[in-house]
Amino acid sequence: MALGLVHIYTGDGKGKTTAAIGQGIRCAGNGKKVIMVQFLKSGKSGELNLCERIKDSFEIVRFDKTAGFFWQLDDAQKDEVKKNVTRSLQYIEKVMKSNSCDLLILDELIGVIKNGLIDVQEMTALLQNKPMAMELILTGRQAPDYLIARADYVTEMVPIKHPFEQGIPAREGIEF
Repeated sequence: MALGLVHIYTGDGKGKTTAAIGQGIRCAGNGKKVIMVQFLKSGKSGELNLCERIKDSFEIVRFDKTAGFFWQLDDAQKDEVKKNVTRSLQYIEKVMKSNSCDLLILDELIGVIKNGLIDVQEMTALLQNKPMAMELILTGRQAPDYLIARADYVTEMVPIKHPFEQGIPAREGIEF
């Protein structure tokens, strides 16, 4: 790609990660290299199972092994998450410096920002260090205005209706 743009998938609705992975599969299907770094996630999902089958084209990197929502974690678990965010950012810096992929997905990076684990200066530096030809996707709820202003694509997932509201739990193959 001659010009890599910045995408944001945000909002309270379902499908931000799935949309990012879909874009990644499209990119990989066209012979491009995709790396997705997931923050604040440790569970399994069907998308990850599929991407494992095409790992030469679509690599998924997770440093976080802590399960649960950040606000539910105890102090020791939060400290571990912070260390993992630092490791993730170091890995991302290496990927950007080596220009080792065509599409870089930073899944739930917006959640990292929202939880105060990365500040505006760090995020601004990350965006400034993006290679010109690298496409970048950021996901997570409540994208801050400065990120929205910087992005080229912004899609907000808005929940209109969800089975969870009727007491239907998450189902394998649909929600995970």
